[in-house]
Amino acid sequence: MNQPIMKTKYREILPELGTALGAKNALALPRIMKVTVNVGIGKFQKEQARVDEILAALTAITGQKPVLAKARKAIAGFKIREGLEVGTRVTLRGRRMWQFLDRFFYATLPRTRDFQGIPVSSVDASGNCNIGLREHMIFPEVVPEKVQTVFGLQVTITTTAKNREGGLELFRKLGLPFRTEETK
Repeated sequence: MNQPIMKTKYREILPELGTALGAKNALALPRIMKVTVNVGIGKFQKEQARVDEILAALTAITGQKPVLAKARKAIAGFKIREGLEVGTRVTLRGRRMWQFLDRFFYATLPRTRDFQGIPVSSVDASGNCNIGLREHMIFPEVVPEKVQTVFGLQVTITTTAKNREGGLELFRKLGLPFRTEETK
């Protein structure tokens, strides 16, 4: 089987990353641990057909069965009770994670209308990258003619970086399309 492009690229950038971050040990370098894809289903919770469609689309996008997330506490203003299913998520690790990242950065993001890059502010203080998408139809696995429910999702790339600078350096070396200051 062929290696995913992102994994091959990660192995190639390790020496550069070590010199850029000043790390002498290769194990001290930041690496991608997991990718989590989240979808909130709170507004569709009473319509089981729409929830099933969201679960099926998320399965097609990630290649893995999603898990339903339950509310941890009640919030009366949002009509949420403790234990109510309010979201769904998929956590990808290993080969599926690298394959998803390949498809996400080389096939999905370029299909986004008026895409000008990922904002640098999407990398948090822990070096993780959070990317929100307004609609799931930009994924090549989704057939637009069959879609009845359009939903947004969040992709979180979790790293072992100790700080924001380490995470940013890792993502820049991997070639993530960050927004330049001029296009803001």
